[in-house]
Amino acid sequence: MTARQPLFKAAFGYAVRIVLLLTVLLSSLAPAFAAEPVKISRDDTALDLTATTEIYLNQGEAFQVSTAAGADGIRRRIEVRATSPKHQGDWAVFALANVSDEQLERVIVAPHYRLVNSKVFWPDLGSQRIISITPSEGFALDRLPSDDADVFRITLNPGAVVTFVAELATPNLPQLYLWEPNAYKDTINAFTLYRGIVLGIAGLLAVFLTILFVVKGTSMLPAAAALAWAVLAYICVDFGFLGKLISITSGNDQIWRASAEVALASSLVIFLFTYLNLNRWHVHLGHATFAWILGLGLLFGVAIYDPSIAAGIARLSFALTATAGIVLIVYLGFNRYDRAILLVPTWALIIVWLVGGWMTVTGRLSNDIIQAAHGGALVLIVLLIGFTVMQHAFAGGALNQGLFSDLERQSLALTGAGDTVWDWDVARDRVITTPDMSMRLGLAAGSLHGAARNWIPRLHPDDRDRFRATLDVLLEHKRGKLSHEFRIRAEDGHFHWLQIRARPVLGSNGEIIRCIGTISDVTEEKNTVERLLQDAMNDNLTGLPNREVFLDRLQSLLNIATQSDTIRPTVMIIDIDRYGHVNDLLGISAGDNILIALTRRLRRLLKPQDTLARLAGDQFGLILVSERDPARVADFADAVSKAIMVPINFANREINLTASIGLVSWMDQQESAASLLADAELAMYRAKRGGGSKVEPFRPAFRGTVSDRLQLEADLSRAIERGELSMVYQPVVRLETGDLAGFEALMRWEHPRRGAIAPAEFIPLAEASDLMTPLGMFALERAASDLVEWERQTGDAPVFVSVNLSSAQLINNALYNDIRTLLTRIGANPAKLKLELTESVVVANPEQARLVLTKLKEAGISLALDDFGSGYSSLSYLTRFPFDTLKLDRSLLSGESEKRDILLRSVIAMANEMGMEVIAEGVSTEDEGDDLEAMGCRYGQSYLYGAPMGADSALRLLKDQMQRARRA
Repeated sequence: MTARQPLFKAAFGYAVRIVLLLTVLLSSLAPAFAAEPVKISRDDTALDLTATTEIYLNQGEAFQVSTAAGADGIRRRIEVRATSPKHQGDWAVFALANVSDEQLERVIVAPHYRLVNSKVFWPDLGSQRIISITPSEGFALDRLPSDDADVFRITLNPGAVVTFVAELATPNLPQLYLWEPNAYKDTINAFTLYRGIVLGIAGLLAVFLTILFVVKGTSMLPAAAALAWAVLAYICVDFGFLGKLISITSGNDQIWRASAEVALASSLVIFLFTYLNLNRWHVHLGHATFAWILGLGLLFGVAIYDPSIAAGIARLSFALTATAGIVLIVYLGFNRYDRAILLVPTWALIIVWLVGGWMTVTGRLSNDIIQAAHGGALVLIVLLIGFTVMQHAFAGGALNQGLFSDLERQSLALTGAGDTVWDWDVARDRVITTPDMSMRLGLAAGSLHGAARNWIPRLHPDDRDRFRATLDVLLEHKRGKLSHEFRIRAEDGHFHWLQIRARPVLGSNGEIIRCIGTISDVTEEKNTVERLLQDAMNDNLTGLPNREVFLDRLQSLLNIATQSDTIRPTVMIIDIDRYGHVNDLLGISAGDNILIALTRRLRRLLKPQDTLARLAGDQFGLILVSERDPARVADFADAVSKAIMVPINFANREINLTASIGLVSWMDQQESAASLLADAELAMYRAKRGGGSKVEPFRPAFRGTVSDRLQLEADLSRAIERGELSMVYQPVVRLETGDLAGFEALMRWEHPRRGAIAPAEFIPLAEASDLMTPLGMFALERAASDLVEWERQTGDAPVFVSVNLSSAQLINNALYNDIRTLLTRIGANPAKLKLELTESVVVANPEQARLVLTKLKEAGISLALDDFGSGYSSLSYLTRFPFDTLKLDRSLLSGESEKRDILLRSVIAMANEMGMEVIAEGVSTEDEGDDLEAMGCRYGQSYLYGAPMGADSALRLLKDQMQRARRA
């Protein structure tokens, strides 16, 4: 046994060595010991321990760590256990060494919230940081009361080296400070004083702006007040003042902080929108701002569930608002909008504040006072906004809008409307107009001031008695209102229509002491109404009755003729032969002068009981009542024909005209005016088919010749109802690039039995009947529908579609409303629709055409003058009517001569100077297209660039061009 003892001791020694080796290996696998201790001397008042503190995440409830080496150089291991259910396994370790020869008292401070390095997205909005701190020797540290930081008191003996293990409530520890207690207290007191001053100023600003809004009430003041209250709320949360008013837990603190940032972002957007009055510039800006504010408003709900997301979006909104503000201020400033100019200093400060905030939350600025300075800068911004609002207000801006009295507001409204105040002091019988109406009439200043009777001599003789009677009735009844129109002579001898609208003012005795109201010059409105009434009954070129009046008079004569044997009317239809050739040769203006000359000749042949009317362009109607004998009627018709054949001298040329005349005498008492006129037209057409220049009496056999025409008219009506008509589209290209620019819509009719019928055959048929309006609306609807379909399949197709408009459509009063309704129903863009009209269509009724075309132009629809250059085109129509496109007739391009080039170059240059686009029709060669492009013509249309094609082919052509454009 004794022999074995040395062997046993040796084995035991090896076992001990193995255990020690395993202990060393296991120690190497445990968490690392704390970094080198931070040395503290008596003079150190504040030390930042953040960089020397090591964070250990997800270590569980029990945590082992090696301590820093003490004075003896020994490192020990300690184990710390969690003391709170809030602990999630996160720990912080730091070590302190007292290198002085006296005991030191210090406080460890971990702020709950720091703006520095809190990040833009998913920011750290603060919370309790440290649950408890356990030193490597002694007991757990005592927590000192504090609302915005975790504060622990420590005592370090001379020469002591202590390792501290902090039990963390969150994995983030933004900052850890070691303060000398008195220095920490002085710092807190200093910040408390500063925060109190800032809070007081912010509160005063919010209250002041609110009171100003309540007293004066303008839109920018509540927006400024809302921003001030949002800033006050943000500062209350950031400075910890809100926790002194209401009970706030560490979790609720994040919600309040996120809500304050959302409120601040929302109020800044509202202020920018309201102050710059963006809704005045474009309604879409109002919609976008409303959506923006609504989205920020929803963030208040998000802040309850995830404050970090809400605060991150709010901080992003600050950047977007600042960018939008810069763009708007620059744009509106260059447009001399005074509000934008006054906002420049404020917005510059906001930009500086946002840049500073960005540098702070990203850690580029980490000074201890930056967070407090950030809040103070907000108050400075609100202060500057208050000065800006007041400056704008007292400079005559928004505030003064609330200072207008009712009298001032009414006076400004009258001035803006262009009306004149009419004030009659009845007691003194003195009339005053402000501004002086005398000046508008060219009279001496004050000529119409004085007694009301001074107006009588200048009134139109027919209006004098009514003027007196109106004033007398008002004075007699002592109530009601004065609304009277009359004519007054201006200094140049012309009469102006004036309208007085006034009310009496009664005195204490019940008598009228004053009559005050407005007086307006309504001459233009009266003339417009008279012109429209005149145009509704008479032809505006010749002054003759139109077709409707002609039929009405004829029907009245037929009603009398059924009861009297003395009246036997004869109807004549007079159609000028080859009148269209005259227009083509000399121009429409010359044709108009010729028609006026013929009207004078025919009138000289009539007696008072006869009627002459203009039924169409070159077609006259005549009701002959003065002659009953057939022979004398024939002689009269022959005299009419000879009067027309007398040569007309125009522009040093003799123009010889003839006429085809059809006549019918009333015999059948059952016959109406329309049927009698139709019989006369049949006779006229028979005369025209016979070569013209003849008089043809009506015979019943003529009615059989129109059966085909009536059948074709019935077929056309059914074709419109059944949709048998179709549209084809001829390309319009850009001469410079050859790219497709648009299409001209052309109508086609495939008759079930007769096959294809040319537009030259069925369009005149529709114009002569009541089918032109539905036919034209069919063309518009089909073209607009095809355009919408092209855009749906290709995106925003960069093409237009032009549709021809007839005279029958143009005189239809419902045309504008029908087109607007059609485009709204289909969803077509009016800017891509172009209406084409020939000069003859416009000249048929110029006043009606001007009114309708102006309304169409205001609706965004383009207008083109078609066939320009066919004959002698009138340049006056280019200025009288709102055309934006000029289509050159192919006759202008025919021939090769220097004169043609000079004419083309002049017409194109003139159109370009007037801001009109030019489209050349009938381009025959590429060289001709290049010449036109060099002259300034942008577009071309002919079979050279493409024949009319169906909607599907047009769509394929459009897709091919867009694909080529994408590849390029």
